[in-house]
Amino acid sequence: MGRERKPHIGIYGRRNNGKSTLINKLTGQDIAIVSEQAGTTTDPVKKSYEITGFGPVILIDTAGIDDIGELGGKRVEKTLQTIKHIDLAILVIAGNNFGNEEEELIGQFIKYDAPFIIVHNKEDIEPLDAGLLEKLKKSSGAEAVIRFDKDKGNVDDLIDEVKKAIPESAYSNPSLLGDLISYGDIVLLITPIDIEAPEGRMILPQVQTIRDVLDNDAVCIVLKEREVDTFLKKTGIKPALAVTDSQIFLKADASIPKDVPLTSFSILLAHFKGDFESYLKGTPKIDDLNDGDRVLLLESCTHHVSCDDIGRTKIPRWISNYTGKQLEFDVVAGLDKIKRGITDYSLVIQCGGCMITRKQLINRLKTAKDEEVPVTNYGMAIAYVHGIYHRAVAPFIKSKEDDMTDYL
Repeated sequence: MGRERKPHIGIYGRRNNGKSTLINKLTGQDIAIVSEQAGTTTDPVKKSYEITGFGPVILIDTAGIDDIGELGGKRVEKTLQTIKHIDLAILVIAGNNFGNEEEELIGQFIKYDAPFIIVHNKEDIEPLDAGLLEKLKKSSGAEAVIRFDKDKGNVDDLIDEVKKAIPESAYSNPSLLGDLISYGDIVLLITPIDIEAPEGRMILPQVQTIRDVLDNDAVCIVLKEREVDTFLKKTGIKPALAVTDSQIFLKADASIPKDVPLTSFSILLAHFKGDFESYLKGTPKIDDLNDGDRVLLLESCTHHVSCDDIGRTKIPRWISNYTGKQLEFDVVAGLDKIKRGITDYSLVIQCGGCMITRKQLINRLKTAKDEEVPVTNYGMAIAYVHGIYHRAVAPFIKSKEDDMTDYL
């Protein structure tokens, strides 16, 4: 699920309420298995779909929230985990059944700030009771309550409500650099080609930044770290901004003149889609780490692990060397469940999150924030332990007219 940056819409409800049928009706395709046998859908299943007049979304078909037995309990757990990553929920009820299961689901929607629509399905078999309809409209908090009859083809009504309910932040495309650069500015991107660089292409944050520079009608210059000094000397160009890979922060800091703003791709993403305020407050907590403390590193995608991996090797080494403490490090990749209790950790370090939505990233860190466990970002942590934190975040602090002393 973490590899899709499109808006995510989750379909929830009891077994045999017609969730899969509803998905097939929405998409006009038989993409979800339909059966009279309750519990046909086991693990969450996702499908990319284009909503006419809106755009592409990811529909997630989930197991019934009333599944039973040990295996059923695990399916329900996986269903609930998806709520952290969705932008909109559709709660499917049928036969006027609305009880504890639905109320608990709604509680989870509210907890993770997911707007939701209630669909009373199978209207052709048993229409929605007027009393229940009134209750749902008044007290459920739903954006809309829709009566759905698979034979009458009221798919358009549901799609119209989806368009109204899904938050603009789920599909809007704000700028990475819009508040940092102006028309005609020259932006220098320092992109090392090392063992972790994908063969024949660039990593996603680099590609996103190049596109964003062009979208802002600025000039993008891309070069490797060993070419920076020669390029600046020969051309005499003074860029309006330099962006580097976090792993070579020290080299970039030495090469880029001090009056040129410098940051990293990871910090750009942290400001763009992360909880930047919490990162600013959490990063200095690196100084408070003690022997035996445990640090959690969250990668939001899965990838081939090299011998000098940034999350598994470099960041733990840099933090350990900086603090001089004996620390324990755990890495969780993708959007997998964190196996330890979050309070076992003294610090959580989140990657840039280039492969996931802002909603997924924010909810990934929600438990830590709720328990007041400090959180930071790969790039900001790297800059901090290398002694160039102030310079790396200064472009964003200045743009907000804030003072770094507020975060130290």
